[in-house]
Amino acid sequence: MPQSDDGRPSAGTNGPPEPPPAATGQAPGSPPSPPAGRVAPAAPKPRIGDTRPAPAPVPPRPGPTTGPAIGATRPAPASPPTNGAVKTGGRPGGGRPSAGRPAEGRTQGATAPQASPPGPPATGVPTPGGPAIADGMVPRGGAAGGATDEADEGAGGGGGRRSRRRRGSRDRKGRSVGRYLMCVHLQPGVAQIAMLEGRSLVEHYVSRAADETTQIDGNIYRGRVQNVLPGMEAAFVDIGIPKNAVLYRGDVRYDRDDVEGGGGGQGSQPRIEQVLRAGQTILCQVTKNPIGAKGARLTQEVSLPGRFAVLVPNSTAFGISKRLGDNERKRLRRIVDEVRPAGHGLIVRTAAEGASEDELRRDVNGLLAQWNAIEAEASRSNGPGLLYREPDLAVRILREELNSEYRGVIIDDPGLYEQVQAYVETVSPELVERVEYYDPELEAQPLFDRYHVHEQLHKALDRKVWLPSGGSLIIERTEALTVIDVNTGKNVGKTNLEETVYRNNLEAAEEVARQLRLRDIGGIIVIDFIDMEIRENRDKVAAALRNALARDKTRTQVFDISELGLVEMTRKRISEGLIESLSTVCEVCNGRGIVLDASALSAG
Repeated sequence: MPQSDDGRPSAGTNGPPEPPPAATGQAPGSPPSPPAGRVAPAAPKPRIGDTRPAPAPVPPRPGPTTGPAIGATRPAPASPPTNGAVKTGGRPGGGRPSAGRPAEGRTQGATAPQASPPGPPATGVPTPGGPAIADGMVPRGGAAGGATDEADEGAGGGGGRRSRRRRGSRDRKGRSVGRYLMCVHLQPGVAQIAMLEGRSLVEHYVSRAADETTQIDGNIYRGRVQNVLPGMEAAFVDIGIPKNAVLYRGDVRYDRDDVEGGGGGQGSQPRIEQVLRAGQTILCQVTKNPIGAKGARLTQEVSLPGRFAVLVPNSTAFGISKRLGDNERKRLRRIVDEVRPAGHGLIVRTAAEGASEDELRRDVNGLLAQWNAIEAEASRSNGPGLLYREPDLAVRILREELNSEYRGVIIDDPGLYEQVQAYVETVSPELVERVEYYDPELEAQPLFDRYHVHEQLHKALDRKVWLPSGGSLIIERTEALTVIDVNTGKNVGKTNLEETVYRNNLEAAEEVARQLRLRDIGGIIVIDFIDMEIRENRDKVAAALRNALARDKTRTQVFDISELGLVEMTRKRISEGLIESLSTVCEVCNGRGIVLDASALSAG
């Protein structure tokens, strides 16, 4: 029987099977007999190569008797099995199951006497008042998942599509289906996280034990103002790490009654020296990690991110993610009005799609308890120090990213595996089965070798990147900007020069977006595409670049291709790039890549 994505019979298919016939004295399980004088039509045989479901046989009309016709020498033809069951040694009565989708609740060589229409694949979700349903099992009185469908749809209030996405019950051959895969590899003092889209490495993170002073994005500190620079409209703040952090005027929170000198009139922004003074103690949060010689960037607009919402203490901020649909935004707005704490702002994240009121309330209450603990800790002392630390990198990324699009999270450390599993079970219990432990002692290969992460990582560290058609990219990073040069290389094309260049630039646009995301390149970026004479081709290449960058969660801004074939763009720089996280500066050349000839420069 054809089925929809959630396992229910699709429109236009056969309805539920007919009730069993009345008792006629026949042996149980024997095929029904045609009425007297009438032969039941046989089911049409499917043709070779026909993938459409076989039409339902015409049921025989009821006759005065249910036994075989008088004088009939041939046995009555057996009716096809109900509910798409598989006959022994034969094909399914309703056509072959779709590729990649297991047949739920079917038994080889047996026919279910009275089965309800099949439901979505069961994933071990406990039914109300009963034990958990294992894969392929059908509870009595209905199909697997039938009760949970109604419960999830009632809780989410957004329909079956959203409830299926929240349950994360899609699978293929017993494994979860999703675009992304996260691999977490731990070494002594180093944690590496690889994000794969399909089989391609798209993001890579490195966290070291010494990152308590460099990877501090999101931490909340009690800081002490060291000095205020009116000419820079900034203040340097000691937060307890070796390098002072910087707080710009636009990130300062103030009460107009506390502004020295009145603030310069109604509606105007006060100067920073009127709001802050040296030696003042403030509560601040890191928004950007220290990079190179630059210190961390701070803000006094503190926010605490959760799974479904972001709490903004002592603020009137309110918002709902614009990535959600209008109906979902209206539903969440009604829920937020009920769960929003008094005196605090609340921002609903994209992950809240389909979340119930209870889930949002638990998330907000947890964030509110965290903020109360931070305030209590801040009041105990006046010295600079850490008040709140963001969780481990793996947990932080899962909090931001994990959804039904992830087919798995594989971890090769037992301690981190238990921590991540407990976190996911708390915030997204429907996805806890996708967290797996990879035992390096039992497996033949290390985790990163098993999924070809090391191979792709070495290519990402090279300055030259090959394109599928034979072209190449040359990526050069400088202090001010990053330059990417596009070359045809071995790509000679087939038709004409313009077509060859256009196809090469299209490939380069996709690969440039992937390399920017993988290498975590930020700041000003200039891409030198090969010159194209036709304006339409230049517009198509620019559109392809924007579409490829749309998958990147980091904010970007792209300008049109100039007459010289140059594209100017910016990408927000949050932390150091991939190369910096996996390398150290050469002690001989100090990172220049060249060694000067001392003999030629000597005075003698």
